[in-house]
Amino acid sequence: MKLEIDSFSGYRIYPSKGKLFVRGDSKVFRFGSSKASSLFLQRKNPRKIAWTVVYRKMHKKGITEEIAKKRSRKTVKHQRGIVGADLAAIAARRNQTAAVRQQQRLTAIAKAKTEKKEKESKKEKTKPATRPAAASGPKVSKQQMKGGKGGR
Repeated sequence: MKLEIDSFSGYRIYPSKGKLFVRGDSKVFRFGSSKASSLFLQRKNPRKIAWTVVYRKMHKKGITEEIAKKRSRKTVKHQRGIVGADLAAIAARRNQTAAVRQQQRLTAIAKAKTEKKEKESKKEKTKPATRPAAASGPKVSKQQMKGGKGGR
């Protein structure tokens, strides 16, 4: 035995009872009573009509205590390592003081500066003296080299 649900009131409709209403867009509505079908055709909102199931759910009517007390689980925070740093490294960083961090930053900057100076000095040693001067003819601009507006 298949029970249908009233589209308006939410009540059960037993076999061979009620009306079936098919709208122009082929959507099917089932009504258990003429009261429900009449209110539906008047375009009444079942949420605002006190005896419908939807209204009673919205306004928390007739809910037994067993159902009402729904236990919710507390979320538990887990910490995981991220790419490039495991959990121990993250914890160590968090426990550092600001002074220690500042000291580490200064040493890292000093190290980078010394490496840069060494690189510069190596570059100067390997660099040839100066480029030989080009042929001492008339100086020609880049535009003239390309041949734009030349020989008018």
